[in-house]
Amino acid sequence: MKETNLMDGKALEEGKPVQLSGRRWVMIGFVFMATVINYLDRQTLSVLAPTLSREFNMSNAAYGQITAAFMLSYTVMNGVSGPLIDRLGTRVGYALCMFWWSTAAILHSLARSAFGLGTCRFLLGMGEAGNWPAGVRVVSEWFPQEERALAGGIFNSGSAIGALFAPPLIALLVLRSSWHSAFILVGCIGYIWLLFWWKSYQIPATLESEIVEPTIPVRELLKTRFVRAFMLSKIFMDPVWYFYTFWIAKYLSSVHNFDIKKIGFTAWIPFLTADIGNIAGGWFTGQMIKRGVPVQHARKIGVSIFALLMTSVIPAAFISNVWIVITLFSIATFGYTGYTANTLAFPADVFPKSTVGSIWGLASMGAGFGGMVFGWLSGWAVDNYSYRPVLIAYGVMPVIALSVVLFGLGRLTTESAERKIG
Repeated sequence: MKETNLMDGKALEEGKPVQLSGRRWVMIGFVFMATVINYLDRQTLSVLAPTLSREFNMSNAAYGQITAAFMLSYTVMNGVSGPLIDRLGTRVGYALCMFWWSTAAILHSLARSAFGLGTCRFLLGMGEAGNWPAGVRVVSEWFPQEERALAGGIFNSGSAIGALFAPPLIALLVLRSSWHSAFILVGCIGYIWLLFWWKSYQIPATLESEIVEPTIPVRELLKTRFVRAFMLSKIFMDPVWYFYTFWIAKYLSSVHNFDIKKIGFTAWIPFLTADIGNIAGGWFTGQMIKRGVPVQHARKIGVSIFALLMTSVIPAAFISNVWIVITLFSIATFGYTGYTANTLAFPADVFPKSTVGSIWGLASMGAGFGGMVFGWLSGWAVDNYSYRPVLIAYGVMPVIALSVVLFGLGRLTTESAERKIG
């Protein structure tokens, strides 16, 4: 029998055997690469933070305000980009986001002050907000339920890969050229991705009737228990990841006196384990589902195990050995990505595919709000106290987020959403 180029969404939901196209792995590969580029753009400032802090005479509080500028626009645009991508479609919506944030990345090279950097970060956040709503749509369009967590883990691993390669790549560029060239290079990579994406992406034809259904209005989505609880959980969970991506280079520089070369050699390690966590989280839950564990139970078991691993950062607050600290950071990042691989599948488990971009965008507003507030508080706490209370807080917050998911999210079934929406 000739392999179809499509995926029968209705048959999948009814549990009937269908033949899936291998092309779905090409599609998720695009999302993976976009996420790598997203984090290269995002991490460039993090790696260059010690250098730019000296050049622009920035305090930790000022750096915290710059990261907060990113999170402010990221927060607002998550609420806009998700519904916008649902209306424009994955191909056009994703392309617009990539063009915007790549251009914003290049503009960083023109900054001449902390205010200029903050403005560029604001613009970058506007575009980058669309990456995850678009990626979640690709997963829902191309993958069956038992593969969604794995597919989500694969594309989300791009964040860890981008963060993994950023320290040595940026350090090399700075040592051989200048910090300006680092921003220009990562921005140009996005334009290359855009060319291939525009020529290649498509949705399975059998899903076209489902994808073009009218999306559920945002005001109706906000009435659901799922959306409100999901937003709340991300207020406490995602800022932990933002701490590692935005602050690890500054932490190594100020606490352990690492220079740009040492940062380039070591700051990538927690992101290597994060990359492993993305795959492990999706694989672990997928195996439980294949063995007959109900989807909602498998998802919640998975997020529980991985969220609790993130508490490893608490003892790091009391340890001076940098290698032990990096090991504890690495366990925490492994836990975060394993947790996230499963939450990426949540929207498609509960809502129609035509709405998953909106769901993720709204939930990510919680992530952006939390990142903005806790990012600013991190800078204030470091300037006035030390990194110790910051590390303790980021070890406790995943437990709060997990509690919201377990006791506030409700059942991960389509029926739970339908009762609320009508």
